[in-house]
Amino acid sequence: MGRAMLLASEYPFRGVTGIELNPALVRIARKNLATWRAGDRVISPMRILRCDVLDFRIPKGPCLLFLFNPFGESVMRRLLARLARAFKDRPCELDLLYVNNEEDRIIERHSGFTRLYLGQVRRSRSDAIADHRIMANQPDGEYASANYEDCSIWRWTGQSKN
Repeated sequence: MGRAMLLASEYPFRGVTGIELNPALVRIARKNLATWRAGDRVISPMRILRCDVLDFRIPKGPCLLFLFNPFGESVMRRLLARLARAFKDRPCELDLLYVNNEEDRIIERHSGFTRLYLGQVRRSRSDAIADHRIMANQPDGEYASANYEDCSIWRWTGQSKN
């Protein structure tokens, strides 16, 4: 719902773009964005696009891509192939920050990406409170909650793994 991009907007990035396919989540994120802008904390320009990540026009220059386990194996494979094509001649210009990294093995097997970090990141108190609210309203106990998130950070180096 835009939280990662809101936090990123407090840093001097060239721009922060949120990509979401679900129209209801786009509306919520845009509302959150407006509230955040009113708080006068924004340093970087922000925008939210309603589109498929596979159709998003990748910007020139260095990029940081944040993923919070947004899709399964099939889309992850297609996204990685697209990123590899886009950054083929741009080594070290793409970093992936992947939280709740359930499809991490797909990146691990993809030639050209090098893992910089693998571990657990502790949740903030506000994240824990928000998570517990969500857990209380979910059907059939579909999700679980912990005091941390599994995380990995990857860099596109373009170098094959031997």
